[in-house]
Amino acid sequence: MVVRESFQTQLDELRDLLVELGNLAEAALDEAIDSLKNQDIDKALRIIENDNRINVLEEEINDKAILLIAKQAPVASDLRRIIVAIKISSDVERIADFAVNIAKSVIRIGKEPLIKELVDIPELAETAKTMLAEAIKAYYDEDIILAKKMADRDDYVDEKYGELIQELLGRMSEYPDSTNQVIQLSFICRYIERAADHATNIGENIVYLVKGKHYDLNE
Repeated sequence: MVVRESFQTQLDELRDLLVELGNLAEAALDEAIDSLKNQDIDKALRIIENDNRINVLEEEINDKAILLIAKQAPVASDLRRIIVAIKISSDVERIADFAVNIAKSVIRIGKEPLIKELVDIPELAETAKTMLAEAIKAYYDEDIILAKKMADRDDYVDEKYGELIQELLGRMSEYPDSTNQVIQLSFICRYIERAADHATNIGENIVYLVKGKHYDLNE
């Protein structure tokens, strides 16, 4: 019984580390979009510098998970919990990477006057950020109803992403001297869309965690 309680404590610690990782990635995404809206180069640079903290935490989660498998020989349900933690940490780390990529695009745009009012892109990012926050909450609560909502939100992001890319490409002829900015804003939209995809992956892994079966939420 004592051994089981110790193992459960370690599983809880693994879960809590993953929640911390999710919070850091959410904050990075939020700050990246804020740096875009304000064309704040210094903030963009800080996002890039702080990414190492997220990478280190992901490695800590992976190391802890592998150690649990090696030392505890977990039964099927616990093994699934550990494997899902590894998979989710990878998706969360990728979302943080997209925040870094957005920051790099902000730096490349610099202080150049923006060719469009930044309303749609931050709104798109807010949806992706909400997806990440809800995915992490669903993971903590093992809430498959909330996890399955990722699919509907992802469809919305995909649709808006397509509309934004068409709009941006249409502005290339209107602003021939701002080709770099159009490209960077298009990249940013793509990074946001990919972040939403990874949040959906998290949702799928939560369903697998609870049900023991793989589900494609995008079907």
